[in-house]
Amino acid sequence: MKRILLMTIFLFLFTNSFAQQYSSDSTKSQHIQEVIVIGTSKISSKENKPLGSIDEYLQKSAKVDMIKRGAYAWEPLINGMPTERTLITIDGMRIFGACTDKMDPITSYIEVSNLMEASISSGQEGSCHGNTIGGSIDLKRNKMMFGQKKWNFNVNSGYETVNQQKIFGAGTSFKKEKFYTDVNFMTRDAENYKAGGNIEIPYSQFRKINISGISGVKLGENKLLEASVIYDKANDVGYPALPMDVSVAEALIASLKFQMLPESDFLKSWETKVYFNTIMHRMDDTKRPNVAIHMDMPGWSKTFGYYSHLKSVINQHHFLLNINGFYNKSSAEMTMYPADKSEKLMFMLTWPDVRTLAQSFYLEDQISLNQNSSVRLSASVTMHQNKVESEFGLNSLQIFYPEMNAEKNRILKSFAANYQFDKNGFQAGFGLGYGDRAPSVSEGYGFYLFNSFEKYDYIGNPYLKNESSLEANAFIGLKKEKYNAKISSSYFHISDYIVGKIIPHLVPMTIGANGVKTYTALDYATLFNVSLSTELRIVEPLKWTTQFVYTCGKDNEQGNLPFMSPFSYQTALRYERNKFSSEISVFGNTKYRDFAPQYGESETPDYAVVNANLGYSFPLGDAKMHAKIGVENIFDRYYTTYSDWNNIPQPGRNLFINLNFSW
Repeated sequence: MKRILLMTIFLFLFTNSFAQQYSSDSTKSQHIQEVIVIGTSKISSKENKPLGSIDEYLQKSAKVDMIKRGAYAWEPLINGMPTERTLITIDGMRIFGACTDKMDPITSYIEVSNLMEASISSGQEGSCHGNTIGGSIDLKRNKMMFGQKKWNFNVNSGYETVNQQKIFGAGTSFKKEKFYTDVNFMTRDAENYKAGGNIEIPYSQFRKINISGISGVKLGENKLLEASVIYDKANDVGYPALPMDVSVAEALIASLKFQMLPESDFLKSWETKVYFNTIMHRMDDTKRPNVAIHMDMPGWSKTFGYYSHLKSVINQHHFLLNINGFYNKSSAEMTMYPADKSEKLMFMLTWPDVRTLAQSFYLEDQISLNQNSSVRLSASVTMHQNKVESEFGLNSLQIFYPEMNAEKNRILKSFAANYQFDKNGFQAGFGLGYGDRAPSVSEGYGFYLFNSFEKYDYIGNPYLKNESSLEANAFIGLKKEKYNAKISSSYFHISDYIVGKIIPHLVPMTIGANGVKTYTALDYATLFNVSLSTELRIVEPLKWTTQFVYTCGKDNEQGNLPFMSPFSYQTALRYERNKFSSEISVFGNTKYRDFAPQYGESETPDYAVVNANLGYSFPLGDAKMHAKIGVENIFDRYYTTYSDWNNIPQPGRNLFINLNFSW
């Protein structure tokens, strides 16, 4: 399998052909997806909070919510499903976190200064870059362009009162006819935040720095070679909902891309990328008082990968072929330090050096039936292999699974069909899909991983079957000059749904744990969600938007699934004219009644939070300054939501100011 991966990489790296002038691709497939515009290096005062985190931007989507364990690095939920069942990429690159407690989602290693947009796809619509159940998020970098010789500079700064967060960033870009480059950095420094009622939440501080660079050169009239890198490092990150904090989380993400537009009526675009990323994450509890036994828990993840996109058009058919693969090494360990120095240290491998090799083939056909309707068909197959490289780790798991082999091979599949109709502002569509996924490293090979939400130690299960999903989705909408509305819904029937099951006779490793669970699978689970979004242009400068979301999840015995959104809403009234903008918004949800106590959940009350902001753009000769000031949680409401880990409270009243200078 490694030979197949390497041969494919070299084939696409060194293949060449003749072509025409380089330009943007005009044959994009019209996927049914949502795009969230991220604050780029040219930050606009029109954004609610231009220097907000990626997490805050993603929460605008009706498909995305966040599991919050602190003020930093929230875990995205797509269609109510956590990261095991979803796929998050950066420009199509596969990246895997190094934390067994999921304290380092991929979204934590990037910044608003180097991203342009987040492309959010639901269910099998998001299977282009890999297998998924719930959907995908592709975080897309700023797109540079060739042009006349020109320099651009920008400086960003911000401050937030709720946690005394200080934000500073700067960047520069240069372009000419055959070369471009963009370099930027951003730092954040925050103390403990305060919940409503001026209640300080200890261990919620964080520090981070993010540096990004991208350069491209035109090799011919139609050929582009582009290199990019992201370096991100966070220190002293507190997690008030967890028993441990993070002393350091560090990531290096690098890629090299070749792109060309062939001179052919058939082949429209070819883009190939090779990439590498390495992540190091270290949990520790040295700053926590009254710890029974101190622990040090580092983790490492390295990924080598590639993809190659080919786009072509034959009559009414718009084809996309994506051949991609990756090789990942994940390992994590735990060392316990007894208070009695004469006692020996206790050590275990919590991820036993698991190697994952995957090779995928994805094919999509966007068929234009007529001027108003189209059908999108897609299918993929993935050869997936896990291998436990550590003999010590293998022997540890063989205590529970004596016949376990070090290597496990799987075949993963995906199929989807979507129909879309659009005429005179009326839009409608429906789709069906099937997809499966392999268990995650923790689900398959984790060793005594403590879940502080459920208060159980978890042990992986290498015998788990592929989790598979049958899905149906539909939407209907109306889009006119002064108003638009859209209602969307999805239904998932997930077979072999992976959950934890109590093993009564085992003693937990973690002090205070209720017991030990092993990963097993339910016969099935079902999940349904529906959302309604509207926009009304009351008068030319005044716009009113609303969004309503509801999610319901049940297992095969009609028990509730965790992290299912109750009825939630957000509405905003926005005024925008010339250089001035202002907005007042309200968001909240009803009482969380359909909680899942078997997974550690409890009821949370309803709440409503009011925000407001003002923005203005100041011309300063050849330069510009964008200013944004605002207040979040105006009435200083103390509240917690269904997705707050261990019911930690949300931040209270927060005054912020964001400034951007560009010239």
